[in-house]
Amino acid sequence: MFSQVLDCRGRELVLDRPRIAGIVNVTTDSFSDGGRFLDPDAAVAHALQLVEEGADLLDIGAESTRPGASSVPAAVQIERIVPVIEALATRTSIPISVDTSEPGVMRAALMAGAGMINDARALRVEGALEAVAESSAVVCLMHMQGEPRAMQDAPYYDDVVGEVHRFLSDRVLACQFAGIDKKRIVVDPGFGFGKTLEHNLLLLAQLERFAEIAPVMAGLSRKSMIAGLTGQTGVDRRIHGSVAAALIAAQRGAAVVRVHDVAATRDALRVWQGVAALPAHARKARPASNPGPWDDD
Repeated sequence: MFSQVLDCRGRELVLDRPRIAGIVNVTTDSFSDGGRFLDPDAAVAHALQLVEEGADLLDIGAESTRPGASSVPAAVQIERIVPVIEALATRTSIPISVDTSEPGVMRAALMAGAGMINDARALRVEGALEAVAESSAVVCLMHMQGEPRAMQDAPYYDDVVGEVHRFLSDRVLACQFAGIDKKRIVVDPGFGFGKTLEHNLLLLAQLERFAEIAPVMAGLSRKSMIAGLTGQTGVDRRIHGSVAAALIAAQRGAAVVRVHDVAATRDALRVWQGVAALPAHARKARPASNPGPWDDD
């Protein structure tokens, strides 16, 4: 249905199994780690650590899109991410993505060595479609209802899965009309971006529907929906719930899971893949040949 290899400007991301995108926030106000990696050297060291832990893709952002976040000027985004991308482009061979909606930032990041654009606004900012179309980069189109500053005030849908599906399908068509090959497109239903907990759960439960459109990237890591389900309000205490969510997303067809906790996610996926690799007959339950003591009651 879609390409099994994403060519991120010469760096391939092979979708033969669920892949892991490691998050690198070069920001002051990201909900999980704002300010920790604002220094370029710290950001590069963190990114390389994620590669060591098993990341298949690095997603670098200089502007937080958390609920209530303020926008960051394009010039500031460029100042933050370009040195990081340039350094990583020479120190790792895995694809590098930039998390931005600004066309100027996209162009600067691509010149620095990025091969993928991860856009929370799905290339709806003026000039963004053209910035990607004139490159050979992969693009991830995400759904967001409203804008970060107010998107969680009162999100409402008649049919969240159907509406998000239609939006992403329409954005894929817009990209194709602009000259972006469908083999360069990934979609993201946008967990937590203008959605309630119930909306997020419905999207996760029916994630297979979005894989009909294009390869899916799912970002659930440490988000408020995890706190809503587990009661763990501290972001550093949401790791276990986040790993469970990433595993469920992979089981429901996600090609890429975007996470903070790469090593834990890698181990969970490997356990699941070990079972999935068994022959079909070996995964079928068989009646016990010798009844256990509990059968004597």
